[in-house]
Amino acid sequence: MSLILTSPPATEPVSLAEAKAHLRITHTDDDTYISTLIIAARRLVEARTGLRLLQQGWSLFLDTWPCGGMIDVPLAPLIAIDDIIIYGDLDTPATLDHAHYFLDAASRPPRVVFREGRVPAQPGRQANGIEVKLQAGFGAAATAVPQELKQAVLLITAHWFSRRGEGDDGVLPMAILELLAPYRTKRLT
Repeated sequence: MSLILTSPPATEPVSLAEAKAHLRITHTDDDTYISTLIIAARRLVEARTGLRLLQQGWSLFLDTWPCGGMIDVPLAPLIAIDDIIIYGDLDTPATLDHAHYFLDAASRPPRVVFREGRVPAQPGRQANGIEVKLQAGFGAAATAVPQELKQAVLLITAHWFSRRGEGDDGVLPMAILELLAPYRTKRLT
């Protein structure tokens, strides 16, 4: 299983103006740096929670169909399945009819579920013969992102801005970890 980002978010959950207001900065000298920190902070929040904050396009590649007629998608929240493409042995693409499957976005992880008896034939290509094109995120606008996750992005941006390269062993302040805790996926070991 491989995941490839095909279209990144069009915006960030926190604007440059919001970050500068939080940092109490009025000059423009650090605008590029702060913008870079916002992107990195969003990516950290996404990595720590397993959630995509803003709408983004992804392609999930599989070698074969999973048993049980369901494809677990390791991205949440899932907005839509754009297409499922099956590649033949000569890399000829065939798009699967949307009537053959539905999106179960309520499950965690979300999944594509095939309707009874409608699992298609195996792809002709041995590797990455199945491509699931999808959209993940809370929505296209920053207003769709839960406020706690936006606040975490702001606090991480401020934390990194104030340290500017000083080592802290990658440890985040407890306030940030507490904001992220309700959104993290629980794992049994």
